[in-house]
Amino acid sequence: MDPFTRNHEWIFKSAMNPKKILLIAVLMLAGVLFFYFDLGRYLALTSLKNNRVMLMDFYEQHRLLMVVIFISVYIAQTAFSLPGAAILSLGAGAVFGTLMGAIYANIGATIGASIAFLVTRYLFHDLIASRFGSRLQKLNQELETRGLNYLLFLRLVPLFPFFLINFGAGLTRMPLRTFFFGTMIGIIPGSIVFCNAGSSLATITDVSQIASPHVLGAFTLLGIFALVPVIYQKIKGTKR
Repeated sequence: MDPFTRNHEWIFKSAMNPKKILLIAVLMLAGVLFFYFDLGRYLALTSLKNNRVMLMDFYEQHRLLMVVIFISVYIAQTAFSLPGAAILSLGAGAVFGTLMGAIYANIGATIGASIAFLVTRYLFHDLIASRFGSRLQKLNQELETRGLNYLLFLRLVPLFPFFLINFGAGLTRMPLRTFFFGTMIGIIPGSIVFCNAGSSLATITDVSQIASPHVLGAFTLLGIFALVPVIYQKIKGTKR
């Protein structure tokens, strides 16, 4: 069967699956509503600074509710791949403090990323496997055996956007547990850096100043360190 026929066969089968249709419709609706109501304006540095006192007052009066709302918003933002993750992390540091803010941001980002991972796998895995299954075989073998190391590298070194890693991993056979724990561990440094910056929100004039060359360099070194076991195994294998 040629690729053109396989693609249309997959599209036809997907169209006959009400669950997939509903899921795609929900994803599209969420994106449309986000941009139609310009909700992104609330996930801006200026808005965060202007509303910091209000948010902290609300937290003092409703601590558990505030934590639940924040984590839920972070999950939705990450799951739907919407902009604003950096502002949410800054806000976590500003309201909850560096340590607890990093923990809450990590929980939200990890769960949201895992949802995006599963949605991508559920919607598109069959199409990708039918078209590129043979060519992805070697990559999938690597990810199944050393996926945690590769994922840690990608999470630590900002080579690719966060949401693209979620989508890309979902198209492979990487186990969910590997993706979940790799994401959770890999984003710890970034969560701490942004939440620590958020705790001194008044001094920040631009989000880009947080990710300084020194910070990016440190993340890169950590990412390379995560690949050391993989490099060692490959060198060891070539010597046999």
